[in-house]
Amino acid sequence: MKIRCVWEHNGNDSLLYAENFTGAFTRGGSLEEALAKMPEEIRRYRLWKGEPPFDIIDPEIVQEKQSDLQIKDADSDVLFKTEEAPLSAEEYLHLKSLAMKSAEDFQALYLSFPDKNKSANPMRKTFYGDVPRTAEEMYRHTKNVNAYYFSEIGVDADNEGSIVSCRARGFDALEAIPDFLSMEAVTGSYDERWSVRKVLRRFIWHDRIHAKAMYKMGVLTFGEDIIPDVFGFCR
Repeated sequence: MKIRCVWEHNGNDSLLYAENFTGAFTRGGSLEEALAKMPEEIRRYRLWKGEPPFDIIDPEIVQEKQSDLQIKDADSDVLFKTEEAPLSAEEYLHLKSLAMKSAEDFQALYLSFPDKNKSANPMRKTFYGDVPRTAEEMYRHTKNVNAYYFSEIGVDADNEGSIVSCRARGFDALEAIPDFLSMEAVTGSYDERWSVRKVLRRFIWHDRIHAKAMYKMGVLTFGEDIIPDVFGFCR
């Protein structure tokens, strides 16, 4: 199976996105390291979706973006060339269902923590401040991109309630816009280009980043018998 990869990098630090598996990604200190991780990422991504693994996975680079952002901390501003295309209703509903499943699974992972303010992780700083350490901090950070992502394509959304409820309201507001499936890509904050497709991808991608961090922290803090591997990161 060919995995069409978009490579975003800053020096040796690399983010590799699977263009045809929305939200799947790897990171590495080099392109080679990120590429080597992609087969396992696709296996786990398909496991999360309830799909069987491929016998052969062949990653190929289809787009490259050199960035000045902190790629090593998963800062990103790339717009895939394919994300500028209009969406069919069928594609939109499929990607929306994945984005909602991701939110629901993130919520389930968060709720499994017996103490949402306890963490064995050390303090660490990144480009946006202190890295979230506890389940509570990780959950709020992940939930609270909702208004930001939707606003970049002109949709009025909020961060109130759960990650599931605020994301669902955002999609309702998007769907109230006439011809939203054919909205053109726009330039949003920080001169970053956004589209409806990108918003869908960014939700799933951002969830996976922080779900993986939350799961690993949870296992370290409470044990793997307590924290369920909802996303299949270690299966």
